[in-house]
Amino acid sequence: MIKVRVPATAANIGPGFDCLGVALNIYNDIEVEECNEGLSINISGERCGDVPVDETNLVYRSMKKVFDVAGFSPKGIRLNQKNGIPITRGLGSSAACIVGGMTAANALAGFPFDKNELMKMAVEADGHPDNVVPAMMGGMTAACMEDGEVLYVKIQPPEGIKFAVMIPDIMVKTAKARKIIPRTIPLEDAVFNIGRTAVLVASFLTGSTDNLMTATQDRIHQPYRKALIPHWDEVYSYSRELGAKGVFLSGSGPTIIAILDKGYSHFVQQMKVFVSSFEEHWEVRIADFCHHGAVTC
Repeated sequence: MIKVRVPATAANIGPGFDCLGVALNIYNDIEVEECNEGLSINISGERCGDVPVDETNLVYRSMKKVFDVAGFSPKGIRLNQKNGIPITRGLGSSAACIVGGMTAANALAGFPFDKNELMKMAVEADGHPDNVVPAMMGGMTAACMEDGEVLYVKIQPPEGIKFAVMIPDIMVKTAKARKIIPRTIPLEDAVFNIGRTAVLVASFLTGSTDNLMTATQDRIHQPYRKALIPHWDEVYSYSRELGAKGVFLSGSGPTIIAILDKGYSHFVQQMKVFVSSFEEHWEVRIADFCHHGAVTC
């Protein structure tokens, strides 16, 4: 039996559109073994009734890609998938399925690929490195593509930083969230984001939180995507009032994340009271960095 644990991820982190991401200690667990014949898939956890249990299952499809490239043909597959990562909430659930499935398949096939080769396949399947790379490597990562290769740097996050993860009970499809973003942007908006991305990365590298509120600002995707998220402005403003060092949209949303360096319990308690008056249910929890990324047990 192959067991894989893969973390949730928060991508973009404000201005780092499609290139920055962090791994969080919220997990999907996958168990895979070869059986005599057929395909058996069991799903539990988050929205388990909405996840397919046939060959269209994303974990299985990701496994199949690795099997095909490796030339490995199992007689049958038995797959248990426990979802701890909320689905379609901007926390990298799809990337986790791809990374988890490929990691499990690689182990089942006898480890024909190293981690970088596996990561390249996962990025090709997902389309972007910002969720895949931290899910695979853990921590905070900056990544881009160059001639089909994944280039990345893993950044050691500073001690004491945690994330307040605020998850509304609505779904935002990634395709819809991408469609709402303009295809072209003004030069001043590009310069705005470049400067803040540089300050954001430098802040994490040096362990400074002083400039994170400015450094998590964005003009490429958040101003447009916030229209899809009820109470964005209220949650953003109240997070600042409660002492958040920075606030950003996780991935394509709807999850909003606040960066904290103290007062974690107070923030959660006060924010839970604040969002309780909203029409939809909001979950508020504290998350930490996952430093190791996907692991095979």
